[in-house]
Amino acid sequence: MPRYVALLRAVNLGSYQQVSMSALTQLLAELGFDEPRTVLQSGNIVFGAPRRSTLQLERTLATAVERRLTVATDFFVRTAPEWRDVVASNPFAKEAEVDPSRLVVVIMRDEPATELVRNLQMAITGSETTHVQGRHAYIVYPDGIGRSRLTTALIEKKLGTRATGRNWSTVLKLEALLAK
Repeated sequence: MPRYVALLRAVNLGSYQQVSMSALTQLLAELGFDEPRTVLQSGNIVFGAPRRSTLQLERTLATAVERRLTVATDFFVRTAPEWRDVVASNPFAKEAEVDPSRLVVVIMRDEPATELVRNLQMAITGSETTHVQGRHAYIVYPDGIGRSRLTTALIEKKLGTRATGRNWSTVLKLEALLAK
C-alpha cells in the first residue's frame, strides 16, 4: 500500500488550533488508513492508503478533521517518493549538517511562478537564503527563525499559495518513518 506524509498547517501553536496527535491517529485509522503514525506535536503524520491523488487525500483529511476534531486547517500531502525527493534535492546540505533547526522546508499547495519567486527573494530583508524548487522551498535562517521577518505569512503572500514549513530535523524524522 502506498505511503504518504501529511502535514497540518498551523496547529498546536500555543493554544491555537489544538489537535491531539492520538486523536488524529485514531481518526485516520477509523477512515481506513494503514498504520498512521505521528511525529512530534506539530501536525505531522505518515500513513498508508490505497493509491489516490494527494489532492483527494488533502480534501478527505481536512474535511474529517474539521468535522470530527472541530479544527479547520489545511493539509499538505506528499507521496513517499515525493518526500524522498524533498530530502534528496536539498540544496543546503552543509547547512543541514551544521544546524538542521535553521533549515526549513516550506511545503506549498501550488508551484509558484518564477516572477513570484523573484518577488519573495526581493522581499528578504535579513540574512536568509532561499531556493524554490517546484512546490517546495528550502530556506536557511542563519540568525534563527524566531526573529526573522521571513514568516510563513510573507512567504504565502509573495508566492501566492498556501504553505507550511518544517525544520530539517522533522523532515528527516518523517523520511525515517516512511521506511518503517
